[in-house]
Amino acid sequence: MNIQKNGYLSIEQLTDRYLSGTQKTENHKTTEGLSFQDILQQKSLTGSTGSLKFSKHALGRLTARNIELDSNQLERLQQGAAKAEEKGIKDSLVIVDQLAFIVNVPNQTVVTAMDSTETNENVFTNINGAVIM
Repeated sequence: MNIQKNGYLSIEQLTDRYLSGTQKTENHKTTEGLSFQDILQQKSLTGSTGSLKFSKHALGRLTARNIELDSNQLERLQQGAAKAEEKGIKDSLVIVDQLAFIVNVPNQTVVTAMDSTETNENVFTNINGAVIM
């Protein structure tokens, strides 16, 4: 007879451990410090804007700066990127309400995002056009 030494004395102890709903769930973080909830929210943002995408950096900025976009703002951001494309702008500053976005127009990608508190100096570099929505 083979006796295993696993620390359990009875089947009841095993069922209590593995089948009871009292196990503590942990909030696992990725290497970037984002939880599953953060990633899920970010992925829903990237899918809801049509062809406009958010870079990993921009998604991190949105999360870090607690910027939440509603569907109206996302639509206006998309329209601003479309207007920039019509004018031949490659890297555009798109301002929606009190939010500023740098958009790489050919790739249809939001590169970074900031709110009015971070635009103290009102200096934006590496752009060749701006759209105010």
